[in-house]
Amino acid sequence: MIRYIPFLLGLIFCSACSNKTIVPQVDIKIPFEKNDNQTATYHEAIDFYKKMANQYPEIQITEYGLSDVGEPIHAVVLSKSKIFDPNQLKQEGKVILMVNNAIHAGEPCGVDATMLLTRDLMKKEVNQQLLDKAVVVIIPFYNIGGGLNRGAFSRTNQNGPLEHGFRGNAKNLDLNRDFIKVDSKNAIAFTRIFQKWKPDIFLDNHTSNGADYQYTMTMIATQHNKLGKTLGNFQQTEMLPTLYKSMEAKNWEMTPYVYARKTPDDGIAAFLDLPRYSSGYAALFNTLSFIPETHMLKPFKDRVKSTYAFMETVLEYIDKNAEKIKTIRHKAIKETRTKQTFDINWTMDIEKVDSFLFKGYEAKYKPSLISGQDRLYYDHNAPYSKYISFYNHYKATATIDKPKAYIVSQAYSTVIDRLKWNGVEMQQLKENKTFEVEMYRIEDHQTGKSPYEGHYLHKKIKVKKLRMDKTFRKGDYLIYTNQSGNRYIIETLEPHAPDSFFAWNFFDSILQQKEYFSPYVFEDLAIQYLEDDPKLKQDLEKKKKENEAFAKNAYAQLEYIYKRSPHYENTHKLYPVARLVE
Repeated sequence: MIRYIPFLLGLIFCSACSNKTIVPQVDIKIPFEKNDNQTATYHEAIDFYKKMANQYPEIQITEYGLSDVGEPIHAVVLSKSKIFDPNQLKQEGKVILMVNNAIHAGEPCGVDATMLLTRDLMKKEVNQQLLDKAVVVIIPFYNIGGGLNRGAFSRTNQNGPLEHGFRGNAKNLDLNRDFIKVDSKNAIAFTRIFQKWKPDIFLDNHTSNGADYQYTMTMIATQHNKLGKTLGNFQQTEMLPTLYKSMEAKNWEMTPYVYARKTPDDGIAAFLDLPRYSSGYAALFNTLSFIPETHMLKPFKDRVKSTYAFMETVLEYIDKNAEKIKTIRHKAIKETRTKQTFDINWTMDIEKVDSFLFKGYEAKYKPSLISGQDRLYYDHNAPYSKYISFYNHYKATATIDKPKAYIVSQAYSTVIDRLKWNGVEMQQLKENKTFEVEMYRIEDHQTGKSPYEGHYLHKKIKVKKLRMDKTFRKGDYLIYTNQSGNRYIIETLEPHAPDSFFAWNFFDSILQQKEYFSPYVFEDLAIQYLEDDPKLKQDLEKKKKENEAFAKNAYAQLEYIYKRSPHYENTHKLYPVARLVE
């Protein structure tokens, strides 16, 4: 018997109810086992997990609202104890592993690998001890719209499967750029799942593009300098080396993700996963994050098997290191609550270069039969093993001291919504109140000429800090910076951070001036202001001498005076999030 019970965010497929009739176990096959170049559709994947939940009380499946295409986003939880309360599980010392599949629906290795691993864990075909200390939270199929847009040709560079989904979702958004702006219903659902379970480790299964080489599995780990000293050092010196050794022992030797300028021979760089990306978003909450990137040109069956092996390897690592993982994360979260200085942007440190033994193919050139010009190819008859450069270090380019609190106007409801979805604690003012605060004036920024994921993203943002008394209204939001989500708060509310809400256009209205002047009206007022303010007159004359174009532009000279007069609106380019520093 299948029962549904109400839940705040949707419905829980209740497989753990005490009065549930257990269905006799049957071997549930998946399409991949019938044809190892075939991947499951969204509906096949969800049907599989519902059947599994009906057979095994250790599995719970939950709907978390609809995706952009109108189909529900699910979370599947594997809990050996049959307890599905994240708070209770955390109190018992369980490590929460979250796995996301098909964020790019044309890269479906994780969909099939996770189905196989789930079944094998339940049937004990792999060591079920792997669930003694771990609870696994699975999003079986994240980009449902892309999955339903199924075909054989969208992944030009990819070797199978026969049919697969599309990279964009139903709104043609790349969901792996949507974790801060949250333009999709998918991202709303993801945020709710992530913030409910607050995973210790996060995996987002992908398939690569780019160069050719011998490995089936490559790995993006959250950039360790950006992750922070405590977790970053642990990831680099303890966790990653063990994962690499374990995968090699399983005959699925890994390499760091091959992020190369042209060919791997010139060296590769660690990927800077900003918060717009899944792993960068997870890092804001001190989650150890990994993006397995199987190699596009390897057979689909090998990509599925290597993804399976990596997830199994992570579970093995948890089984041996659960207490250490919990301890190191607790320390990092405590530091996030209390530390005063935060880095908010980074650049590659080209003076620090590592190297490692890389197994590739010689890059060669031959005349193109189309253009006649040299074209690149990788010669599989010329494999090599040699050391290449690895640019694995970044340094901070922008650092801020956190304020005691931020104050956000209730007028910006889209920003408030996203803060709430991400578990940010805030309180509304109960009456109008004046505070002495720091405010930013946007002095300069560059805006992309072409749309990027539905936005015209701002970059190279320069701000001027101002100190002022400002009155806030009853209902405005006060956000103290003593929270475990401080990194999310700071990197979204500091306007010059690369993935701030300002950068993503949530505050663009402040960039437009609302009131102007008519020269024939303002001329007489301008004369009076110059007479009353000798310093202003002196500055005007100086600018005229230094700038010939300005000296010939009557309107520009009046505007210069206007912007220094009481008539100029003080809200123009004034970033409307205040920093309460005392």
